[in-house]
Order: sequence, then structure tokens, then C-alpha cells
Amino acid sequence: MSQELYTNLAIFVLSLLVGFEVISKIPSTLHTPMMSGANAIHGVVVVGSILIALEAKGPLFDVIAFIAVVLGAINVAGGYVVTDRMLTMFSKPKRANTDAEKDGDAK
Repeated sequence: MSQELYTNLAIFVLSLLVGFEVISKIPSTLHTPMMSGANAIHGVVVVGSILIALEAKGPLFDVIAFIAVVLGAINVAGGYVVTDRMLTMFSKPKRANTDAEKDGDAK
């Protein structure tokens, strides 16, 4: 194995450990907002997979790149859906108009 592979493997393992420590310190009530924001930021994954798809040589690599673009797009869309649902939980409910208010008799 080459030195570059060992370096990349060490960086990957360290990033896993740091990520686990950071996530484990976040209260459970903040996991949904954090994950929805992180999913929305993953638009970078879509851009990166498109750039990789441009360099793909061969049908197998085209299929893998297409799958990467689709999964990244689903991740981004899911992040926005979760964020929207979360924000609607905290918005004020809309008042229902009563018949008196419709007639203009309400004070």
C-alpha cells in the first residue's frame, strides 16, 4: 500500500471519530434541525458528483455517477422537506374565520 492511501485512511478514521464526538454532544432536541441543515448543505455532493460524471469513462462509471447525482439530489430535497416540516411545527396556527367575522359583525 502507498503512503498516500495510509494518509487518506488516517484522515478518514480521524474524521469519523471527530464527527462521532461532535454529534454525540448535541442534545436530542437539536438533532432534527442539525440534520436538516446538513442535508441541505449536501448540495455540494450533487455538484461534485456532476463534475465526476463529466470525467466518467465507460458505461459502468456513467451509471455510478448517475446514481450519485440522484442520491445527492434526494438528500438535498429531503433536507429541505424536513426543514419545512420543522418550521411549520413552530409557526402559529391560522385562525379559522367564523360566520360572524365573515359578516363583519365581529368586534
